[in-house]
Amino acid sequence: MTEQVLTHARIVLQDEIIEGSVQIKDGLIADISEGTSRLGENFEGDYLIAGLVELHTDHLEQHYSPRPGVTWNKVAAIQAHDAQISSSGITTVFDCLRLGSDEDGGFARGEMRQMADAIEQAQREGRLRADHLLHLRCEVASADVLEHFEDFEDDAQVKLISLMDHSPGQRQFQTMDQYIVFYQKKRGLSDEAFQAFVDRRVAASAKYSTNHRDYLSAQCLARGITIASHDDATQSHVEEAIGHGVKLAEFPTSVEAAQASHGAGMSVLMGAPNIVRGKSHSGNIAARDLAEIGVLDVLSSDYVPFSLLYAPFLLADQVEGITLPAAISMVTATPARTVGLMDRGRIANGLRADLVRVRRNNDVPVVRSVWRQGRRVA
Repeated sequence: MTEQVLTHARIVLQDEIIEGSVQIKDGLIADISEGTSRLGENFEGDYLIAGLVELHTDHLEQHYSPRPGVTWNKVAAIQAHDAQISSSGITTVFDCLRLGSDEDGGFARGEMRQMADAIEQAQREGRLRADHLLHLRCEVASADVLEHFEDFEDDAQVKLISLMDHSPGQRQFQTMDQYIVFYQKKRGLSDEAFQAFVDRRVAASAKYSTNHRDYLSAQCLARGITIASHDDATQSHVEEAIGHGVKLAEFPTSVEAAQASHGAGMSVLMGAPNIVRGKSHSGNIAARDLAEIGVLDVLSSDYVPFSLLYAPFLLADQVEGITLPAAISMVTATPARTVGLMDRGRIANGLRADLVRVRRNNDVPVVRSVWRQGRRVA
């Protein structure tokens, strides 16, 4: 039996903050008490929060393909990704793997299967600090997305999929202004070449998206995999998501869609970088606006791992009615519950001792220590 005590901490529980101690036995939280102990690690008044649960991060992809046309050793990429994730206070991470390739990009069939195998190998060999699970980002307008999905038919690590369609004129790209920035200007396409590109993308969406959404959602419901919608913009998008059994609404692009998703019982997810920057990088709604009207449930670091810790403190500072415990729940308890991980995400007796020591004297918080199942990993 292993035992340790963390004391003189400001413990962030679900509804309150107490000054006290947490006892850990065999990787689980054994006791929470007010007051300090002469034994154990002295937190000197630092915060103790539950380990962060990250549902959507593209960060691994950046390490694997750091430059166009360049791919890195997969295990080395995973270790680099894991080091930054864990040092940001994230103890459970859903690594996003992109399925479906087209002229917009993507990976060849088998490439993401190899990445998943490398993640499992790295965990088996004790290389990783965080607990890694899989989130399959399925581009439903892609002709080969179902073939890519077949590579994961028997993978128990797949706990979440998102149904995405990045075609022009809808969802993330409701207006062509942003689409022109993302595709025409970055690629240096002429007006004629760009219009041909748009026409092909629209035709692919019309041909594939509905059938692929129907098939993937049915498969995931049968396997108990949580389904996420992506970039919903309208009431009809939300109704479609309800029909597919969606539990997580990722990055809704309108207040209407966010309110409808939240009202239907879905957890509404927005990017933590959106909170830190005060706006969306793609010109859509600000996450803080959703927080102010009470329809923001989950935050994701998306492309900046540390933002997942930074954003809740900013929300608690800046949005009336959001306490620090409520904000921390957006990156711990609520994402864990949404995907059915009931053994983590809160500081409560009997749950995993996934914990983070945080100091915040001024603006930007500092991660001082991280424990996963009672073992210090950062």
